[in-house]
Amino acid sequence: MNTPIEFRRRIGLTPQENGLQCAGCSDCPDLWELANGDFAVIGEDITDAAQATLPAVAGCGPSERIIRLPRRVLVNAKRDIPDAV
Repeated sequence: MNTPIEFRRRIGLTPQENGLQCAGCSDCPDLWELANGDFAVIGEDITDAAQATLPAVAGCGPSERIIRLPRRVLVNAKRDIPDAV
């Protein structure tokens, strides 16, 4: 990826508002919109444990990771996720 990454805005509540206990902004699942309109997910990397159980219609390439995002983080972010264009 050659384009610079610029975080535009948090999507949803802060980790603390989602009821998560975070020390020094570490181990805090989060969801962000990037300046180019894409999204960045901060969460637990579960690739090694999940890759073997992926459905046949899904895949995870060498440059990709499978991230666990707590349900409440995404549910509480729903209002901030833009509609499809």
